[in-house]
Amino acid sequence: MFSIKDEDHLDEILTEPSKALVQDLKKMEGDFMVLGAAGKMGPSLTVLLKRGLEKAASRAQVFAASRFSNPASQLFLEKHGITTFAGDLLDPGFLEILPPARNVIYLAGQKFGTSGNQAYTWAMNAWLPGMVCQKYPASSIVAFSTGNVYPLMPISSNGASEGTPPAPIGEYAQSCLGRERIFEYFALEHKTRVLLFRLNYALDLRYGVLNDIGQKVWNEEIIDLSMGHVNVIWQGDANEIALRSLLYCASPAKILNVTGPSVLPVEEIAVELGKKMKKEPRFTGTPQPTALLSDASQSIELFGAPSVNSEQMLEWTANWIMRGGKLLNKPTHFETRDGKF
Repeated sequence: MFSIKDEDHLDEILTEPSKALVQDLKKMEGDFMVLGAAGKMGPSLTVLLKRGLEKAASRAQVFAASRFSNPASQLFLEKHGITTFAGDLLDPGFLEILPPARNVIYLAGQKFGTSGNQAYTWAMNAWLPGMVCQKYPASSIVAFSTGNVYPLMPISSNGASEGTPPAPIGEYAQSCLGRERIFEYFALEHKTRVLLFRLNYALDLRYGVLNDIGQKVWNEEIIDLSMGHVNVIWQGDANEIALRSLLYCASPAKILNVTGPSVLPVEEIAVELGKKMKKEPRFTGTPQPTALLSDASQSIELFGAPSVNSEQMLEWTANWIMRGGKLLNKPTHFETRDGKF
């Protein structure tokens, strides 16, 4: 196993396109728009796309739109030759000036801060999708969603499948189902090609479930075991699947669960990280018989198993934390069982 040296090395790994991605990009026509490109996944996804198109010898342009409240994200994209647009996607005037694109990756959304600001969460998660579908009615749209739309599932199962009826817990998850329903409406009524990308939980070394647990182990903080099991997937793999999913957008909308193939016990994650860090994890609570779990069998059948397994992610995470690697300070709050974010 190789180690990741620093943030530049991490970004290089996250944005290196696979041969499979390059081959799929050769099948796509038209330009690309990434909406909400400045979040945790957007910058690396957009640069991965750009590098993949270059290797595919494609002349397609890549556009990226976001508020870019952190100028570093915008500079990172522009350094790689990506045309950026800074503004509020909820502003119809801003949406109006965005260029046409045959292929759209929709990453915009609101999660944390929902409690106390429910109206804005609903506007971002359920109103904006309709505006975007009206802007890009003839495009293929991969719309990022979440496994939070599912009920908590028995830990003895493989998790919720795409056929599991939604049963969102809390207003954040309810608004995410609202987002999906709006995209489904336009997929039916306007024949917009859509894929609903139900993701949980992506991570790189600067954020994610493993980082959340690892930080608690390293700082000798107590870890709550109530949400005792999780799914995780390396961000590079999740981004590749999202881009390749443009070939599977459909009308009616297609649903796809995206996560790792394994159900991981939180206690075992903490113990393993503790061994690598030479720390003794501290726990409270008892693992409950249900957890937020998704079955990614369909995704694995379409795209193959993720290239980075849990063992590699644990090794990288432990080394990153011990070396004092950069953190986004954006905890996942995966422990939440009541849906309040």
